[in-house]
Amino acid sequence: MKSLSLENFDWQQIYEWIITNGIKVLAAILIAVVGLWIINKIIKGFKKLLIARNIDETLVPFIISLSSVTLKVLLFISVISYLGIQMTSFIAILGAAGLAVGMALSGTLQNFAGGVILLILKPFRVGDYIEAQGHAGIVKEIQIFNTILTSLDNKVIIIPNGGLSTGAMINYTKEDTRRVDFVFGIGYDDDIDKARDIIKAVAEKNELIMKDPEVFVAVLEHGDSSVNLVTRLWSKTADYWTVYFYMMEFVKKEFDKQGITIPYPQRDVHMYKEK
Repeated sequence: MKSLSLENFDWQQIYEWIITNGIKVLAAILIAVVGLWIINKIIKGFKKLLIARNIDETLVPFIISLSSVTLKVLLFISVISYLGIQMTSFIAILGAAGLAVGMALSGTLQNFAGGVILLILKPFRVGDYIEAQGHAGIVKEIQIFNTILTSLDNKVIIIPNGGLSTGAMINYTKEDTRRVDFVFGIGYDDDIDKARDIIKAVAEKNELIMKDPEVFVAVLEHGDSSVNLVTRLWSKTADYWTVYFYMMEFVKKEFDKQGITIPYPQRDVHMYKEK
């Protein structure tokens, strides 16, 4: 086996290659850097234009992401062409690898298609509170491949668009109004009619609770330790939690004032004496 030596290298040939192609390579790098900077500026300006034209805020992140990717692909093709690489050969190579890459990225392509479906059907918009794929949060952005949610405790949740567009989903803010449900337990010795009147009186004092449909209170079941009264009332969707917390607090306070008990779980124990 011949030992490798630097003396075997044709330094003149290497030097000539650097002189011939080095400047072109540096120019290509410069084109790429400047091109990325220009694309950045274009995307920022385009985003401002979309916002100024009052384009649906749900569409803006998707359009911006798609435009950015498209411009960067065109820049890449331009740089390759400048270096003298034949695009026909390059495209042939891409075509040969396309099938394998497509299979490897099938999930990514599905997410892209899912994003398009979400933007067309619009099951939710930016700002809606939704529950899907085991997560719940406020929709922050709909991107090319993912939808970004923000949970109520300010966690960022990223859900792929593919599963989001084909799976079950709950949109809590789609409608303007929501029904708020409660179950209040009272003791078996308490007056059911009195408890019903207290609940309705508490509801009537809050202007956020709708008068039509009227507040509904009825006996739901005879529980192990209490008689359970189901309460159903309506409010604006934005006021849901305000109404919920109000009722939970003030029904308890009024029950205490007027002698209605909310019993703890109880169990009767019978003692038998052996003969």
